[in-house]
Amino acid sequence: MKFKTKATNSLDKKIGCVFMYLVFTTILYFILKLLNKLPGSWNYLHVLILTLFIVLLGTLIKLLLR
Repeated sequence: MKFKTKATNSLDKKIGCVFMYLVFTTILYFILKLLNKLPGSWNYLHVLILTLFIVLLGTLIKLLLR
């Protein structure tokens, strides 16, 4: 079976990364909520900002180590 290789579009990759980021953040939020590890006043937005900070920090470290 032969598959034609299509050049990946950068927009497709960006949309996929954003979608998977939201899926990961949602799963993390529900796990932390079920295990009662979140402070009572926190909501989904707090977890979203926290994971975004971790992603940006990792990207910054990756750029600094080049």
